[in-house]
Amino acid sequence: MLMSAAEYRESLRRYTPRVFVEGQAVTCVADEPRLAPGINAIGVTYDYALDAARAPLALAPNLDGTRQVNRFLALNRDSDDLLAKLEYTRLVCQETGCAMRYLTMDGLNAAWQLTHRLDAAVGGEYHARLRAYVQRVQDEDLTVGIAMTDAKGDRSLRPHQQANPDAYVHVSKREAGGVRISGTKAIVTSAPYVHELLVLPGRAMTAEDAPFAIACALPVDAPGLTMIARPAGRPGEEKALFSNKYGQTTAVCVFDDVFVPWDRVFLCGEYEHSEFLTKSYATHHRHTCIGARAGFGDLLIGAGALMIEANGLSMLRNTHLRDTMVELIKTVEGFYACGVAASVYPQLDPAGVAEPDAVFSNIGKLLLATQIYDMHRLAHEVSGGLIVALPGPDDDHNPETRASLAAVLGGRADIPYDKRAQVARFIEDLTASDAAGWMSLISLHGGGSPQAMKAEIFRRYPVGEKRALVERLMERGVLASNASNAKQPGQCCEKGCE
Repeated sequence: MLMSAAEYRESLRRYTPRVFVEGQAVTCVADEPRLAPGINAIGVTYDYALDAARAPLALAPNLDGTRQVNRFLALNRDSDDLLAKLEYTRLVCQETGCAMRYLTMDGLNAAWQLTHRLDAAVGGEYHARLRAYVQRVQDEDLTVGIAMTDAKGDRSLRPHQQANPDAYVHVSKREAGGVRISGTKAIVTSAPYVHELLVLPGRAMTAEDAPFAIACALPVDAPGLTMIARPAGRPGEEKALFSNKYGQTTAVCVFDDVFVPWDRVFLCGEYEHSEFLTKSYATHHRHTCIGARAGFGDLLIGAGALMIEANGLSMLRNTHLRDTMVELIKTVEGFYACGVAASVYPQLDPAGVAEPDAVFSNIGKLLLATQIYDMHRLAHEVSGGLIVALPGPDDDHNPETRASLAAVLGGRADIPYDKRAQVARFIEDLTASDAAGWMSLISLHGGGSPQAMKAEIFRRYPVGEKRALVERLMERGVLASNASNAKQPGQCCEKGCE
C-alpha cells in the first residue's frame, strides 16, 4: 500500500503521542499548525511515490521483490540502488529543503546489517524479528524516526559511569514478554509526526555498558514516552516564504519505563556489536545527507540566479557575480560528487546490503558540514544586502508606504517590485533567518560532528598503502643520491641511466 500525503496526514490521527511544543501540550499532531511544515515536507515523499514520472527514483522493490515500495523504506542492494537513493534524496530536498523520511531507510539498512551479523555470531532470532518489522513498515507505508543521539550527560564519562543513568537510554528491566527501557534521546528528527521510533545505541559500548546496548522499535504513542519538540520551520510567518510551508522539528524523547515486546527488540546487551551498528548507520546516513544538502544547494543556486536578474545585473556581463555563482556550484557539486563516488564503490555486506564507501561518504559529509556556511556567504554575495534590509510584507500592503516602496525598491523595469521582494525574502528565509541558522547547525552536527567524520576518514583511509608505495619507490632507488641525474629510456640512450 502506498499512501498519499493526505492519507499520511490522516494516518497520524491513529496515534496519540504525548507531545509538547513551546511548553504546550499538543492535542492532535495532524492539526497542530506549529508542526504543519514538517508534515508537509514528509508528505512530499508520499506524493512523489505516486507520481509516474518520479517512480524510477521514488520506488524500489520490497523485501521479497513482489511489489514496489517507497525507496525510503527499501534496502539498498547494489550501486544502482545507492545512486537512485542519492538522486531521490536530492530531488525531494529540492522541494522541501529537508525531507527527513530518508532517516527511515538509513536506520533500517544499518539494523539489517546488525541483526544478520548478530545471528551469525550468537544465534537467535534478531534478524527474523527485524525482517518481520521491515515487512510491516513497507506494507503499511510507515515513516520511522531514528532515536540515536542520547542526552549523554557528562561526556567525559561512559554510559555506566553517569550520575544519572537516564542520560542514556537503557534497559531498566527484562520481563517474560519483553524489556522496559528508560532514558533520554536528545535529538530525534521529526519525532512527533512519524509512526514509529527505531531506538539505536549512539556509541561503542563496553561490558559495563551492556544495559545501554539496546536497539528496538516502538510506536510514537507508547505509554511512558514523552516528546518535547520545537516548531517545524517558521509556521505562520508571512515573510518566511519557504519555511512557513516546509520545515522540520527535532524532539527530546524521554523514555520512562517504556515496555517493548521481544518481537521488536533487535539488540539487547550484546555490547560488542554496538560500535558496528553505530558506524554502519553513520555511513548510510552521511551518504544520504550529501543528497539532502545538494538539494538545498540547488535552492540557493536558483535563488541566487533570480536575485541577480531582479537586481538588474547579469552573470554574463558582471563576471564577479558569475565567478561567485561558479564557486557556489563547485561547492554543491563537489560534495555531491563524493556521494556519487561512495555509491559507485560500495562495500557489499554479508547481509545483502550495499553500504556506501565510508571514506567518500565521510569526506562528502565533512565538506557539506563545514561549507554550508560558505554556501550561505556566496548566496549573500550575489544577492546584496536587500535580503535583510527589506521591510516586511505588512509594509507592502500598507497604503501609506506601499507606493513609495514599490517606486524606490524596484530593480529592473520589467521585474515588478513585488517579484524582487519575493526573491529577496526567499533568500533571507534560506540563509539569514533563525530557520537558516538551524539548518546550518544541523548540517554541521547532524549525523555526527566534523571530528567524528575526521576520525572515521582516518580510520578507514589506507594510509598504510600510500606509505608502502613510497617505501617501494625509495627501495627502487628513485630517491637515491643520484636520482636527480637519472634519465628515462630514450632521453639519453636506449637503456636509460642505471
